[in-house]
Amino acid sequence: MNNENRNEEAVSPVIATILMVAITVVLAGVLYVWASSLAGESTGGGLDTYTFSDRDAAGDMSEAGGDALVHIQMTQGDGLNWAVLKVSIVVDGGTSSLCAEGDDTADCTYNKDDDKSWDTSEEITISEGATTDLCDGADGFCEVVVTLTKIGVGEEDDKVIATVTATADAN
Repeated sequence: MNNENRNEEAVSPVIATILMVAITVVLAGVLYVWASSLAGESTGGGLDTYTFSDRDAAGDMSEAGGDALVHIQMTQGDGLNWAVLKVSIVVDGGTSSLCAEGDDTADCTYNKDDDKSWDTSEEITISEGATTDLCDGADGFCEVVVTLTKIGVGEEDDKVIATVTATADAN
């Protein structure tokens, strides 16, 4: 009889050990799922998704400079603050020109509306500087590669958000 009690007492520690292991495994699984969902929803340094379309800026090209080249329209994306945007172009495979907003003394310029951000369906017109001839239209058109760069804030690096290849028609 004394021997039977020992066997019955030994069952309780085995069940307790199995329950502790099971609880630990379930808890680890719950923590894994929770941590995975947090990592998936992280917005810090997130991926900005923008798309743009282009069209020719109607008008004849001249050798004098100041010609409107192309229009670039944001078709998808959150508002892009003008203060953190850099616009540059390369015409017909030449050198890169940094465009300045409304500054005719720069190699190229772009116009924008008066609000603080570039929003979906808004467009900018990229033009030559007043005295800079980037595209004379001698070939009937010019290829204009527009690079839109989001300037890094704080410790972030600058990030190219779009490269748009457009055609500026001479007519």
